[in-house]
Amino acid sequence: MKSTLNKLENAKVELIAEIEKSVWKDAQKKAFDKLVKKVNVSGFRKGKVPASIAKKHVSEQSVLLEAVETVAQPALVAAVDEHKIELIARPNLEIEKLSNEECTLKFICSVKPEVKLGEYKNLEIKKTRVMVKNEEVEERLTKLAEEHASLEVVDRAVENGDVAVIDFEGFLNDVAFEGGKGENYPLTIGSGSFIPGFEEQLIGMKSEETKDITVTFPENYQAAELAGKEVVFKITLHEVKQKVTPEVNDELIEELAIEGVKTVEDYKKHTKDSIREQKQVEADNKYLEEVLEKVKENATFDVPEVMVEEETNNMFEDFKNRITQQGFTVELYEQLSGQKVEDIKATMKTEAEKRVGTRLILEAVVAKENITATEEDYKAEVKKLAELYKQTEEVIQNAIPKTAIESEISVRKALELLRDTNQA
Repeated sequence: MKSTLNKLENAKVELIAEIEKSVWKDAQKKAFDKLVKKVNVSGFRKGKVPASIAKKHVSEQSVLLEAVETVAQPALVAAVDEHKIELIARPNLEIEKLSNEECTLKFICSVKPEVKLGEYKNLEIKKTRVMVKNEEVEERLTKLAEEHASLEVVDRAVENGDVAVIDFEGFLNDVAFEGGKGENYPLTIGSGSFIPGFEEQLIGMKSEETKDITVTFPENYQAAELAGKEVVFKITLHEVKQKVTPEVNDELIEELAIEGVKTVEDYKKHTKDSIREQKQVEADNKYLEEVLEKVKENATFDVPEVMVEEETNNMFEDFKNRITQQGFTVELYEQLSGQKVEDIKATMKTEAEKRVGTRLILEAVVAKENITATEEDYKAEVKKLAELYKQTEEVIQNAIPKTAIESEISVRKALELLRDTNQA
């Protein structure tokens, strides 16, 4: 078989395969024999019709197309092997020439793109210097006090920041609407948890006072029958509660039961270390992101749409799993967010493209630097995965191909190389 390769745009190629005449003749014979067995002719059992008679009931075109089915896959495999390309999706088949005497097939293939690396070492990218200010520690202390705050009933009018315990019922054109009613609902004034204008109108109300308030639902509200509509809520205020924050003292710190932390000063040091560690992780991640972006900027390569689509689908599956664990379905999420599946995927596409580009770059570094995973690396990774998923090492080895695990290890090593060779 003779085949030629032509490069197309966006990591695609066309493979043109000319089927050898002997192979093509043999494929037509096999195709005819197969189709003959399906012919129904009165007076003959199915599959027992003489070839001379069956031939009248089998069109030449159907034989040729059936023969194409026979030769297409072997032709593709041979052409891929000859030109040493790596397919990343199922090719599209087109028939270039088709007759009794000849068959030429064209395969449009998405292939793993060639990455031409530019400079990827000694880029001298600065890592952010980590500092922790005293004000940041004090903010954590304030937050700690707020987390341990209690609510006390007060005999005064509602103020911003209070919790108002209310009954409410909403009416559209004097008719109560679904989902607009609540009893003894604790609403924090200023939280913005209700529609705009609702909470502000409760300020100044006193215990057991009733009031009608008028608000307008946002134009993009998820319930279409209420979007942009003016409604009236009938309110009864039962209690006003104010938040009382405790003093941050040694006694409160003791209640936290943090190992080695007994006093406020201990807690400040612990908090400062925690903030520094968090900032260091963020700085390291930012530095790596800047390195990868610079390496990608210096490289030349295409990001195939089919790889972006696959990564987008993987991200969407992860998203579905997360919301399912929270008790949501995709359909319910669509209703609450006002987004369709297509909209959700569209927001993921940019990140998917970035991830694919990063992966291609790292794999190119792996190849350029001849990075490999040792047997010790592989065993250590299997052990780590077994502990992570609470499975035996044998289960992990059977579930995940060794080549896939070794590939992940090599990519990680490439990332470490970029991290270590580019810091200013």
